[in-house]
Amino acid sequence: MSSLDKILKNFKDGKISLDETKKQLKLLTLKNIENLAKLDLGRFTRKKLPEIVYAENKTPEETLKIVKEMVRETGKALVSRVSEKHVKRLKKLRKIFRVKIYEKARIVVVSRKNFKTLKTGGKVGVLTAGTADIPVAEEAAVVAEEMGCKVLKAYDVGIAGFHRLFQPLKKMLKEGVDVLVVVAGMEGALPSVVASLVDCPVIGVPTSVGYGYGSGGYASLMSMLQSCSLGLVVVNIDNGVGAGAFASLIANRLAEARKTIK
Repeated sequence: MSSLDKILKNFKDGKISLDETKKQLKLLTLKNIENLAKLDLGRFTRKKLPEIVYAENKTPEETLKIVKEMVRETGKALVSRVSEKHVKRLKKLRKIFRVKIYEKARIVVVSRKNFKTLKTGGKVGVLTAGTADIPVAEEAAVVAEEMGCKVLKAYDVGIAGFHRLFQPLKKMLKEGVDVLVVVAGMEGALPSVVASLVDCPVIGVPTSVGYGYGSGGYASLMSMLQSCSLGLVVVNIDNGVGAGAFASLIANRLAEARKTIK
């Protein structure tokens, strides 16, 4: 049982007053782990977004401590930008938790063995211009799935072979996707093209794929920011996690609205 569950159960059972419950909930929202990290345990309740542990520049041991505490308190932890060393260390948690490894996305999801991610009814489409963009797209897809969305994917459909785009895009629109995440490097043209064809929000994700002057993702970022297509927003270079989170907020809000209408 998490700390949140214990507080609510104590209130339900009449063991603590309403004022004491409020006080404990406020204290619970921020937890300090050995002066290493300050976890926002109330993020999902407040924002419907999980707190994601960014593993890069953290040691495997530091990451492990943070993840264990997150899972104990909230039921699940997403760990992004993991290295092989992080994965090796996190695998040891399988004795007590469920551990899912997404190699292409460089994400590990650790949860209690009885934890279930509720399906929201939100639908997110994820497209890439090339195969080199897939790792960033997979980041977005994993985050969206872990937030309860159904994710439809179509990779390597960029403008270098424009004919490849139409069938998968048509399928996604027929499925009723709420939002599209479009990932592209090089000149970053695909999000602008897609945004000009669809009536749903499009999130452009520039990747650090490219040569010379355009290397590091700067050309694709600038291209997307200068797009003439309305309905396109852009996240930072290689920020698949941010794109997946933003897409899920849109899709899940629309899914809730559909339930109200019914």
